[in-house]
Amino acid sequence: MTETLATPLTLECGAVIPNRLMKSAMSEQLGDKACNPLPGLSEVYRRWAEGGIGLCVTGNIMIDRSALGEPANVVLDERSDLEAFRAWTAAGSAGGTQLWAQLNHPGKQIPSFLTKEPVAPSAIPLGRGLDKVFGTPRALEEPEILAIVERYATSARLAKEVGFQGVQIHGAHGYLVSQFLSSRHNQREDRWGGSLENRMRFVLEVYGAIRRETGEGFPVGIKLNSADFMKGGFTEEESMQVVKALSEAGIDMIEISGGTYENPAMVGTEAKRELKESTRLREAYFLAYAERAREFSKVPLAVTGGFRSAQGMQAALASGATDLIGLARPLTVVPDLPQRVLADPDYRVEVGNPSTGIKALDQAMGISIVWYEQQIHRLAKGKEPKPNLSAWRAVWATLLGMGGEAFRRRRA
Repeated sequence: MTETLATPLTLECGAVIPNRLMKSAMSEQLGDKACNPLPGLSEVYRRWAEGGIGLCVTGNIMIDRSALGEPANVVLDERSDLEAFRAWTAAGSAGGTQLWAQLNHPGKQIPSFLTKEPVAPSAIPLGRGLDKVFGTPRALEEPEILAIVERYATSARLAKEVGFQGVQIHGAHGYLVSQFLSSRHNQREDRWGGSLENRMRFVLEVYGAIRRETGEGFPVGIKLNSADFMKGGFTEEESMQVVKALSEAGIDMIEISGGTYENPAMVGTEAKRELKESTRLREAYFLAYAERAREFSKVPLAVTGGFRSAQGMQAALASGATDLIGLARPLTVVPDLPQRVLADPDYRVEVGNPSTGIKALDQAMGISIVWYEQQIHRLAKGKEPKPNLSAWRAVWATLLGMGGEAFRRRRA
């Protein structure tokens, strides 16, 4: 049978995703002062579930409340308000949508106004001027590494308890798992660094601990960089070996992304710049990598970034390069996009590039993130998206919501 976007996907663990459309993680900034989910998160995820998405992955849920990546992050640990999470999962799994919790630790990608001494595999600051915004980290001691592994497992156990149907480890975009994998950021000389076998030990330990806590029938996936696109960083060849190792370990799904905060290919700028025209016509940024990854793993793959048309999505699926079509920004302006795509094979959504016209301000505010974040906040309030929202209004709304912290650099 020819697979279509409406074809269900059955994972090895037995979980069934009702169609091939996946909402990828985005920053929501909808946690309260105690790092519990605000009611607006339930409203946002209800809209996406009712819009027909098959698999919905949350934005960052942090595993450690002393290590937040952003001021309004949500944390899931033993101190969390589990009833608030249950309200979120009930709304977000309406109609059979699979709702997965993305679990994360930022490592050294913590703004200095949140902590003066972040932790990382090695005491190496971020480059490209980011050391002025993010503090120089302290190298983790082995007992601390093992404690973080257990925090991932605890958060996964609680995620299952409150009603998430699966979890995704955030292993991309320069966060802690990504830092361990990169020889640029991990220069340890013990069993956690050096060779690729040692550098991938952390992610394999995290996966193993989660699996032990949640059991064989609970889906566990990962978001993994195809590469860091940085000199001396995590390479495509190394990424393929990590795909192979995770596949052999039993992971249920791998979402392909790329880049770090130092070189943010995940938001499209670098990826678009490097695309050949033939690849550009295929829309997605990381399809070529996914095709190669098939040689190393039979685990279902998801590719996120660049999809704008039903035809492009169906073509990617038919090519065999990917099993799931990852969507992010388009869902903030068209929350029922899955229904539209499944109903109309010629459907296309346009997503612009918001700008204030002042490059320095756009960079300081992270306009490529906060504009879409403001669309999410509209959904959280029960409002409709506003595709013609001006970049200036997004800046102003962010300033009102966050005050001076809004001027700190943001990341995807």
